[in-house]
Amino acid sequence: MAILLLSTEACHLCEIAQQVLGHVFSQPNMQALAQQHSLDIYLQDIMDQPQWLNLYAEKIPVLLDERSGITLEWPFDAVEAAIWFEKLTAVTGSPAR
Repeated sequence: MAILLLSTEACHLCEIAQQVLGHVFSQPNMQALAQQHSLDIYLQDIMDQPQWLNLYAEKIPVLLDERSGITLEWPFDAVEAAIWFEKLTAVTGSPAR
């Protein structure tokens, strides 16, 4: 399951979001969830897609599951992000193939 962290250059909040995600996935239960669901997070510049720029320019950083369209917009902390990932994997079902 590919998750995008929508960002852009020189975005201080986006750097903080990356640190938050590092903390989230340093936890054993989240490492297990990531492995079970083949969860990968990719940093993606919103400038790469006009629709992202239109939708999220004022909201970044944003976590986006492109497949389902489910997002988590800033501000979020490690607890909120972990809950979001848990709900996302429950909603989207089986591990990615």
